[in-house]
Amino acid sequence: MKHSLAVVALLCLGLAACGRDPAPTSATSPALEAPPAASAPSEENASAQAAAPAALEQAATKNQETTPDAEADRGDARLERVAALPESAQLPAGKWKAGTHYIPISPAQPTSVEPGQVEVLEVFWYGCPHCFHLDPTLETWKKSAPSYVKFVRVPVTWGPVHRAHGRLFYTLEALGKLDELHAKAFSEIHERGNVLVSNDEQQTLKLQLDFARANGISEADFTKAYNSFGVNAAMQRAEDITRRYKVEGVPVLFVNGKYQTDVSMAGGPQQLVALINDLAAAEKRR
Repeated sequence: MKHSLAVVALLCLGLAACGRDPAPTSATSPALEAPPAASAPSEENASAQAAAPAALEQAATKNQETTPDAEADRGDARLERVAALPESAQLPAGKWKAGTHYIPISPAQPTSVEPGQVEVLEVFWYGCPHCFHLDPTLETWKKSAPSYVKFVRVPVTWGPVHRAHGRLFYTLEALGKLDELHAKAFSEIHERGNVLVSNDEQQTLKLQLDFARANGISEADFTKAYNSFGVNAAMQRAEDITRRYKVEGVPVLFVNGKYQTDVSMAGGPQQLVALINDLAAAEKRR
């Protein structure tokens, strides 16, 4: 039990900056609340997880720290993009403001949708508590999103830990188990304290394979998908998206390759849903 709680505590502390802006530090902030105590990992997995907290803590801050000069340069670039945005491409004034609630992306990025559809793309990380807390809101939104919206999740690929969780995501997708196990993977990490990754690749595979077996997936099926061409290709696409969109924090959402936003910019999870709906509707009308 003590080991499990230590893993969770380090995970949450290390990930306070996984969003674009640090979460509030008040005791009532849901993003920083410690998850409920869970049963301790089995002795069989304890050694595999022992090295993981440090790796997660290091990975959590990767690409999150910027110098004042870098922050100023990014702010200047953002203002330039807003200034160059034609009025016809901005939402009606008074509700959402370019540069405050969303950032225009210039040049616009290609999407994976058919003509007439609007892509809403979330870049996330299973180890990020902000992603964990936003996920139920996005799952609810998916059920009522307009039919022309195609929602796409992409795991961030900054470092080895992120890529290990990304491979789990795409393996579950390849097996047709993502709808069933996506939320369970989040819960396994943030509520049960099983981080599903280690400093050793084979131990990472073992931890993820144990999770898969516990949820009805055979070792043969999981291993075949894990090493498949399709999963490798998906990981390459995730690398490309992380690079092209210059992702610096998660969770972050991109609408039709033209607009970037997140919970902090929108003003909260429900405001984020309203904003992406309005951006998607504006894109549909074009």
